[in-house]
Amino acid sequence: MPRTRVLEALEDGVLLLTLNRPERKNAFDETMWREARDALADALADDAVRAVIVTGAGEAFSAGQDLGQMAARPDDEPPGFPGFMDRLTAFDKPLLAAVNGVGVGIGLTMLLHCDVVWMAEQARLRAPFVPLGVVPEAASSYLLPLQLGHQRAAEMLFVAEWIDARRAVELGIATRVVPRAQLLPEMRALAMRIAAQPLGALRWTKRTLLAVRADGIRAARRREDAAFAVRIGSPENQEALRAFFEKRPPDFRKVPAGDRE
Repeated sequence: MPRTRVLEALEDGVLLLTLNRPERKNAFDETMWREARDALADALADDAVRAVIVTGAGEAFSAGQDLGQMAARPDDEPPGFPGFMDRLTAFDKPLLAAVNGVGVGIGLTMLLHCDVVWMAEQARLRAPFVPLGVVPEAASSYLLPLQLGHQRAAEMLFVAEWIDARRAVELGIATRVVPRAQLLPEMRALAMRIAAQPLGALRWTKRTLLAVRADGIRAARRREDAAFAVRIGSPENQEALRAFFEKRPPDFRKVPAGDRE
């Protein structure tokens, strides 16, 4: 069956993967986790694919994990998330991100695993984990301090403020800000230049780049998964989700931390 949550278009060696749930700002549900995982696996297996671009349908890049699904599964992480992360962290072809709109949660943290990130002028990023009563994901507790330094990473995670496109470039999360109408055409042009290079050399070069961070990423994912198991469904997480659906600010002052160590 054709994929519906992740659309695929291959042209001149460049595979465009479009996160396709625009009515929910491309938030990841179980189907999207699975389809994104499988699309990356298929891209690796197909020698016609020499470079991959990820973008979002509509006005958003990705709003992150579907919070309705999080609320419905209070004691576990999304089943498809680990498999998607396994594919993403081992993806040994050039992976580019065209961030066309808001990127929240995985819409931010997946960018740390991309080789080139360009953002539309209106795009913004946010790491909402602490306000949701949980912890960072996708090895971002390791990659953000590595790329930004400890203090900038801690501020980003503790305060969870929006980061505009130009600030993202200053921090090193992205390398270029492009008008939205030009974002995908210009990134496709870059991807085609990359795709014209010898595929074997591209893959071996990507493997050497992956190897530098591989041990740290694996260790961070284990720590994050263990911490997430403690935090998901905690009183703070439940209050955060209630407040989200009731469209009010959360009040954590009288909520027990709920740590189960």
